[in-house]
Amino acid sequence: MDLKKIMANLEMKHPGEKEYLQAIHEVLESIEEIYNQNPQFETAGIIERLVEPDRILTFKVPWVDDNGKAHVNLGYRVQYNNAIGPYKGGIRFHPSVNLSILKFLGFEQIFKNSLTSLPMGGAKGGSDFDPKGKSPNEIMRFCHGYMLELWRIIGPDIDIPAGDIGVGGREVGYMYGMYKKLTLEHHGVLTGKGRNWGGSLIRPEATGFGNAYFCQEMLKTKGDTFKGKIVAVSGFGNVAWGTVTKVTQLGGKVVTISGPDGYIYDPDGISGEKIDYMLELRASNQDICSPYAKKFPNAQFHAGKRPWEVKCDIAMPCATQNELNDTDAQNLINNNVMAVSEGANMPCTPEAVEIFLKNKILYAPGKAANAGGVSTSGLEQSQNALKLSWTAEEVEKRLHEIMINIHASCVKYGKGSDGFVNYVKGANIAGFMKVASAMVDQGVV
Repeated sequence: MDLKKIMANLEMKHPGEKEYLQAIHEVLESIEEIYNQNPQFETAGIIERLVEPDRILTFKVPWVDDNGKAHVNLGYRVQYNNAIGPYKGGIRFHPSVNLSILKFLGFEQIFKNSLTSLPMGGAKGGSDFDPKGKSPNEIMRFCHGYMLELWRIIGPDIDIPAGDIGVGGREVGYMYGMYKKLTLEHHGVLTGKGRNWGGSLIRPEATGFGNAYFCQEMLKTKGDTFKGKIVAVSGFGNVAWGTVTKVTQLGGKVVTISGPDGYIYDPDGISGEKIDYMLELRASNQDICSPYAKKFPNAQFHAGKRPWEVKCDIAMPCATQNELNDTDAQNLINNNVMAVSEGANMPCTPEAVEIFLKNKILYAPGKAANAGGVSTSGLEQSQNALKLSWTAEEVEKRLHEIMINIHASCVKYGKGSDGFVNYVKGANIAGFMKVASAMVDQGVV
């Protein structure tokens, strides 16, 4: 593999797609050695076939607001790779959505899904539509318009979308309603559904639960636990909610959350009624941090800042891509952080990751640590196929087992001769080997 040549060609073909190019480089750099040890991969052109999506659907979504004015947004679905199973990946509604971000997310999804050991390929979709400030009827009309294009290329054995940023149970419900009307079929083509019509228990909080479970496994390698640890968390969505909840259950003390307006530092810890209030604020579509500080006087609101300046034992970024840079990473190292576990997709910049690895702290990349969400989506698919509904305890037990196995796979491929586990390398190689071997077996298609 000539990494420089591959990246130069991709940069020429896809100029300006920085998130996509960043994700490609990070994976290829990790797998270069093992790729070169397997000449069958080069013969089959695995890298050239893997870095480009199987197909990209781009479409306009016209919709009408409550005042009768028409608007147009762009919709996308990137179907990346289905070597080990049907395409699987979330739908994101956010003004920042563009093709580069969706390609990066879809590419990451290939390896994340592979790590779960469930038969799922990689995909991602979304729109630059912003649900914030929209009425339920406006959101419903948009979701129906989005599905009017998407339904042609999805299905329970083709592509199974899920939720992501800006897409929760309500949005999934609206999209599923239109899909069902268009196809005359009622099957599990979308995950993240309502619990009373095919959804799985604990799905909303599953990514955060999985993040905490993976971090717990990392701590075990040092003979340690969450008990008594100070934990900094960013974000305020489902991932942050699940992470805060499970970390607290495991004995950690979460002292930060963050939003677009800044971050909260709460030295008393964020748990119980504070988590409930966080969910109320999120549901109201308003800023989450400044009202929190008013309700709980001991909490401090830091406007326009990120929580990585706070002294903590464990950092868990759960907001969005590239939210933690090299300055933030150095702050954490200076404050003696022992572990960083990514709840979001690629929240740490390459420079930040380099600092964590150089200092040999426990660092978990998102494709491993935040695989709990898609794992539970896969479990929802299984329940739909079997026409069964498992209890929350059953689902969480299976999720916990999956995260333990993902950690073991990362250790298998990422442990060096000095005993240090490079979880980035381990996750990338473990995910890649399964997908690449399946592609070789299936021929050039």
